[in-house]
Amino acid sequence: MENLNFTRRKFIKGTGLLLAGTGLLPSCNIFRMSGSSSAYDAKGLPTAMLGKTGVRIPRIAIGLGSRFCTIESAEEAFNLLNYALDNGLYYWDTAWAYDNKKLGFTSEERLGEVLKTRRNEIFISTKVTSRDPDEAMRQIEASLKRLQTDHVDMLKIHDIQSADMANLSKKGSLIDVISRLKEQGVTRFIGYSGHTEAEAMKFMAEKGIFDSMLMAMNHYNKATNPQDRQELAIPAAKTNGMGVMLMKVIRPRETIKELDPKDLVRYALSLKGSDGIVLGMDSLEVVKSNLEILRNFKPMEESKMKEIAMQLTPFYNHENLPWMKSGYCDGNWA
Repeated sequence: MENLNFTRRKFIKGTGLLLAGTGLLPSCNIFRMSGSSSAYDAKGLPTAMLGKTGVRIPRIAIGLGSRFCTIESAEEAFNLLNYALDNGLYYWDTAWAYDNKKLGFTSEERLGEVLKTRRNEIFISTKVTSRDPDEAMRQIEASLKRLQTDHVDMLKIHDIQSADMANLSKKGSLIDVISRLKEQGVTRFIGYSGHTEAEAMKFMAEKGIFDSMLMAMNHYNKATNPQDRQELAIPAAKTNGMGVMLMKVIRPRETIKELDPKDLVRYALSLKGSDGIVLGMDSLEVVKSNLEILRNFKPMEESKMKEIAMQLTPFYNHENLPWMKSGYCDGNWA
């Protein structure tokens, strides 16, 4: 890999990794991975292999974004996290950008209070937002400090769009940054997430370097953005050995009130090509409900799948979904 042009940046204080002068990242493994001997325990929940990572994950991961960030009480948030982990939900999905500005905390900070004593039990995934290599490094440094760990299990580029395709192919781009961080052990695996454009998701998969893709469940506008992500992006990811996770599973409920959230979870778990789903959770009751669904999960019958797919059509065609609007930022909520 070509040398990365990082200047005047000390990445993690105290580690000795200095990005200065020539801008070289050393080839030796500076970071000691405290979680290298994992103790993942799904407590009997159904699991799936996450692509070529070799890691088995519960088929439901905890989404720790907007819903989780509405929990005002830190104690309530910690109770939710510990209960989920005690009951087998050890895949935690967060991002540098997930926060509650009004109350002044970040998702990662709250997770860090649990990770500092239970790190080896948790498969932690976070996301970097900035496309600028120097700013991205600052975000990753902040994420590790907040999470109180020296490495993450999955580091994703957040919210891939078509505008990123050319930029991320350049020498010294963010892809080069996270690839080198994987070599250094700062992250075990790398991936990306996306909300809208199928072609961009497919483009990234075909690079053949990523371990995982997190994709919004087939929400698209057939008039203005006719590409079907499930039909275009998932096969590309699978061809390249990637794990595939789906998100925005419950969001149709906001548009089509008569839909049963439990049916939406079962529907998403039954879709072909997906290893699992990321569900936002904001209370112990929601965690318990999702655990019950997963413990008793059986693939949905084809006739029921078709029925729900038809009910979802108005939602798929909806042009006012937040993440389909220009300028949408997944995180930094007011």
